[in-house]
Amino acid sequence: VAIDFGTTSSGYAYSFTKEPECIHVMRRWEGGDPGVSNQKTPTTILLTPERKFHSFGYAARDFYHDLDPTESKHWLYFEKFKMKLHTTGNLTMETDLTAANGKKVKALEIFAYALQFFKEQALKELSDQGGSDFENTEVRWVITVPAIWKQPAKQFMRQAAYKAGMASPENPEQLIIALEPEAASIYCRKLRLHQMIDLSSRAPVNGYSPSDTIGTGFTQGKEHVRRNRQSRTFMVENVIGEIWSELEEGDRYIVVDSGGGTVDMTVHQIRLPEGHLKELYKATGGPYGSLGVDYEFEKLLCKIFGEDFIEQFKIKRPAAWVDLMIAFESRKRAAAPDRTNPLNITLPFSFIDYYKKFRGHSVEHALRKSNVDFVKWSSQGMLRMSPDAMNALFKPTIDQIVQHLSEVFDKPEVTNVKFLFLVGGFAESPLLQQAVQSAFGSRCRVIIPQDVGLTILKGAVLFGLDPAVIKVRRSPLTYGVGVLNRFVEGKHPPEKLLVKDGTRWCTDVFDKFISADQSVALGETVTRSYTPAKPSQLVIVINIYSSEQDNVSFITEPGVKKCGTLRLDLTGTDASVPSRREIKTLMQFGDTEIKAMAVDVATSKSVKVGIDFLNY
Repeated sequence: VAIDFGTTSSGYAYSFTKEPECIHVMRRWEGGDPGVSNQKTPTTILLTPERKFHSFGYAARDFYHDLDPTESKHWLYFEKFKMKLHTTGNLTMETDLTAANGKKVKALEIFAYALQFFKEQALKELSDQGGSDFENTEVRWVITVPAIWKQPAKQFMRQAAYKAGMASPENPEQLIIALEPEAASIYCRKLRLHQMIDLSSRAPVNGYSPSDTIGTGFTQGKEHVRRNRQSRTFMVENVIGEIWSELEEGDRYIVVDSGGGTVDMTVHQIRLPEGHLKELYKATGGPYGSLGVDYEFEKLLCKIFGEDFIEQFKIKRPAAWVDLMIAFESRKRAAAPDRTNPLNITLPFSFIDYYKKFRGHSVEHALRKSNVDFVKWSSQGMLRMSPDAMNALFKPTIDQIVQHLSEVFDKPEVTNVKFLFLVGGFAESPLLQQAVQSAFGSRCRVIIPQDVGLTILKGAVLFGLDPAVIKVRRSPLTYGVGVLNRFVEGKHPPEKLLVKDGTRWCTDVFDKFISADQSVALGETVTRSYTPAKPSQLVIVINIYSSEQDNVSFITEPGVKKCGTLRLDLTGTDASVPSRREIKTLMQFGDTEIKAMAVDVATSKSVKVGIDFLNY
């Protein structure tokens, strides 16, 4: 069962190991919004005033909305909280999230509640389908995270899943962390030509000619999906898709995953005959998701009505603010490059009412006075935005995505890219499609899978069935530890000299495990041996350092940060071992998470080892 825990919306999908090509996407959700397809549910969560879990998704939003304002200010409502894991520099198990009413709750609790909700929904659906109770032990869970997330955020997700009861530290392989653009890549690899829209082709696709704008292709695509939605089961042919028949050994393609919070991209190369994938350039990206568009809309409102009012309104009428953003969301989805008629956004009655109380004049007056071009007041009580005004809200975010992509295209590892797959919820935006097509269409074919918002979910299920499909990855950072080396005159700086029992040592030497951008194969290990300082020592704790630079000599250099610890637990091993023990440590960097194991060389017994990027 894969869970796509997104910034703006989430969902799950599953398949039974006995029929892996059959991927079932979760049941339709109750509640839905006009103009938004509901295969996924909003990532919103509501806690009672006593801080107990109440509801998730549309249910949380609607319940919160229906509360009386006097009551709602005691309830804790959270949305778009996943970004906190990306933006917090020093993430710990204690990091807080702020609810709409300004109260703080531990992030770990919120994430665990959300995952527990999905766990229960999925098990219930599996039990209903199988006619008997499905146990958690019968499921391998896959949770997707952005590829650009650092180690601590991935570990945080794993801890939250343990807290939700999906897996446990004793049984960690029951949960796999999958990287979003990788999952998308695995799915795109299986695409048949009728399952996507090729923005660059000039021939009729799906029986409509390109002169009907892209938009209609999408409507047809959506119709097609809608007809098939009742079954909600997608067949993934076991043959490698047709698009693949055009890809030869060694061909390269880019997957750009553009979601609500982040955009991240990965460059893959195909290795035949099995069609394994090799990562050519480390995952890159940034916080350029569609939230940027919401943020621009908020800035526009501040410009028209004043920042002081908007801040107050969000705190005093949080449910109405949520309503306003929902109204904006459906208009945001209607924005298109060739649109000529204006987009109307309904202002909630309490917005109009509260504004009048706050300022002593009407919303209409504010709009006239603000001289913001392109935004007018319509007599029906709506903000009327011209298409240009709407497109301007998209511009900063889309420019950042195009800019970032250009930089990736300029890297020497990224020459001769054949295809660019645009996936993720934001990829549904015709404005983003057009920008990417016009910037890169001459370099490669730009392709969009038809059910683009579900691409990651389905790819994550495929990844759970065969996690070894991606054989080679690139390390995003240089990792190593600090060690003492024999001091060499002329090679080592004098200030690093340490004399101990007559031996001259050089301190703070960076012993590199792996370099940034280095290729690492799945299962490849980095081996080091460590000896306890004194025989009675029961725990060895080794600090792990990381840097974005390749050539690091000392752990004291600028840009080198302590990022975690490796902890070897020597208790419970024989007392009769030789006085000089040697512990061999093997670390794996080729997977989606960094893993470690250790062995006592004298007895070949395994030693308990923990590698921790969150609590050190």
